Amino acid sequence: MRRFAVLTSGGDAPGMNAAVRAVVRRALSKENEIKGIQRGFAGLFNGNEFLDFNLGSVAGIIHRGGTALLTARSEEMLKPEGLARAVEKLIAERIDGLVVVGGDGSFQGALALQERGIKTICIPATIDNDINGTDSSIGFDTAVNTILDAINRLRDTATSHERVFLLEVMGRHSGHLALAAGLAGGAESILVPEIRWDLDDICHRLLQGIERRKTHSIIVVAEGAADVFEINRAIRSRIAVETRVTVMGHIQRGGSPSAVDRLLGSRMGAAAVDLLFDGKSGLFTALKGNRIEAIPVKEALIRQKSFPKELYELTLDLAR
Repeated sequence: MRRFAVLTSGGDAPGMNAAVRAVVRRALSKENEIKGIQRGFAGLFNGNEFLDFNLGSVAGIIHRGGTALLTARSEEMLKPEGLARAVEKLIAERIDGLVVVGGDGSFQGALALQERGIKTICIPATIDNDINGTDSSIGFDTAVNTILDAINRLRDTATSHERVFLLEVMGRHSGHLALAAGLAGGAESILVPEIRWDLDDICHRLLQGIERRKTHSIIVVAEGAADVFEINRAIRSRIAVETRVTVMGHIQRGGSPSAVDRLLGSRMGAAAVDLLFDGKSGLFTALKGNRIEAIPVKEALIRQKSFPKELYELTLDLAR
């Protein structure tokens, strides 16, 4: 019998609980012990954060947003002495393999442990969907639908008052979330960090809509693309339109995970345990088409995920 452990790290994402549940129950089905580490990597330094898991430990969590294991960021994992302490803790707990659920920062921590002899498998979970090598990350679909619901509601108000609404969404370095929600929501303009935006073009699109007697417009702005309030002021200084700004903030992180994220979390969680059971390490579970594949963690970290420019160009044609 081997002893595995699972933790969730970094920003929470809907579907993390589905992944944890799958890790626990898959490990137990293979007659392994499984422990949960609370508060991410910080749990390796905060005393006794290890939980003994059984089948009932993860009952009733698949539908819950956030993470039942809690999450935190750990500065200690950035220091050589901190990594050494983390390795000592895992060895003392007789952990044979660790599943890390999180984004790129979590992947970096897992890779550092793997390079120091701890077998690790990562599961991509981030609403930004910025992990290179996987079509989608856990939490992305739910966040897109949360934003889409906000766009639908804002459009009702925008139409009633004949206004332009600017909606800021998360994405400091990645515009995947803004693009997917904006395209699905029929936004007139989408601003992302990957594409250079032009204020003249934004205003031109708004004026075209006004000429066609369009009663509303929605502009989706990824937080890393521009200051949404500055864009708002610039638009109002150029054309005579009434505008409003809405900032989604952490609302887009929470909520019950969609069916897509529950399925993805379940499949990736089970696959992670299978990889550890087979003695594999330094890999992460990736969605490729409809298949779950194992890819080296280093591939996710050495380059930024490519931005789907063809989808962005599609929005330019459709949002007229």
